[in-house]
Amino acid sequence: MRFTKIHLENWRNFTHVDVMLQQRMFLVGPNASGKSNLLDAFRFLHDLVRVGGGLEKAVADRGGVARLRSLTARSPYIVVDVSINSEDDSNWRYRIGIGQHYHSRIHLTEEKVWKSGELILNRPDRRDIKDKELLHQTHLEQINSNHEFREIADLFKTIRYYHIIPQLIRDPERSVGRKLDPYGGDFLEQIADTPKRTLVARLRQIEAALRMAVPQLEVLRLNRDNYGVPHLRAHYNSWRKKGVWQTEVDFSDGTLRLIGLLWALLDGNGPLILEEPELSLHAEVTRHIPAMMASLQKSEKTQARQILVSTHSSDLLGDPGIAADEVLLLRPTSEGTKVDVGKDVAEIQPLLEAGLPISEAVMPHTRPPQAEQLSAFGEDDGDTNPQ
Repeated sequence: MRFTKIHLENWRNFTHVDVMLQQRMFLVGPNASGKSNLLDAFRFLHDLVRVGGGLEKAVADRGGVARLRSLTARSPYIVVDVSINSEDDSNWRYRIGIGQHYHSRIHLTEEKVWKSGELILNRPDRRDIKDKELLHQTHLEQINSNHEFREIADLFKTIRYYHIIPQLIRDPERSVGRKLDPYGGDFLEQIADTPKRTLVARLRQIEAALRMAVPQLEVLRLNRDNYGVPHLRAHYNSWRKKGVWQTEVDFSDGTLRLIGLLWALLDGNGPLILEEPELSLHAEVTRHIPAMMASLQKSEKTQARQILVSTHSSDLLGDPGIAADEVLLLRPTSEGTKVDVGKDVAEIQPLLEAGLPISEAVMPHTRPPQAEQLSAFGEDDGDTNPQ
């Protein structure tokens, strides 16, 4: 299953979003345009159905409705609406509306599900009107209420988000209180908990990629120390006869981020969300990330995994295999950030028709209009340190 469309109303940076989605999507835009916040709409859907989650917790984790609602919103409600295509070509649509009056509890303003165009859930219903306490939970998160559309709940559960922070992986107290931390707090524990056969196969693939990207690295292993704590160990060729072994504490940021990226691509088959995977990586490595994604998607026996990526990198978007309908361009305005599919942006179409690569056609639209003035930072324009 995969998402084919997302519609948002008053969600964070956006008063209105309505865009089609492909198997692979690249989100580009200036800083603070809302790339992370757009991706967070998918994480929100995952949090609705995860163990220990649910509507109230998912909203509370994001600071409440007041923090979620767009500053430019003209209505008090937030809407997240997604369309989904399943492997048997049946079409689903899930829509949720959220509100909160002053200091009252978060509540549903609507929850609807369509299957192949037929409305099969429409809340508030009679039970909700009779007992308004029911509107503090979605039917999606309740196993006794979602049997008609559990397929959607199962898809949302498989959404994975990765944004590895190397310092967390190196931290000896990294996994304390963390479980499935997308930032890497328990990343090594997640690897160690993988069934042995799968673990060996994945590490073999990652090791082969690292040999091509990291100088002198020859072997990658996972071991546990005397206290049972898992560690990654890599063997590097050197002037020493037996070479040198290092652990994740010694790995560069780029090496750890690359390992995290490769593991994320191999881990699971549900929608994958990646933020700026190019961070700390050499441009030549970054340039091949889209091709790695495409290769994995082609090799999958069932429906290819959907991958949603935010990026600032012209090198990453330089892959000639990226189509204009695989790019979402985010542009801030006084009415909230506008989101358009690359092929639908009038200024971009003629550039693509003239033969420009997608990176050269799109990236100029993500540049701050006065960025060149940053070079004058620090020039004397008066006393900056008055006594």
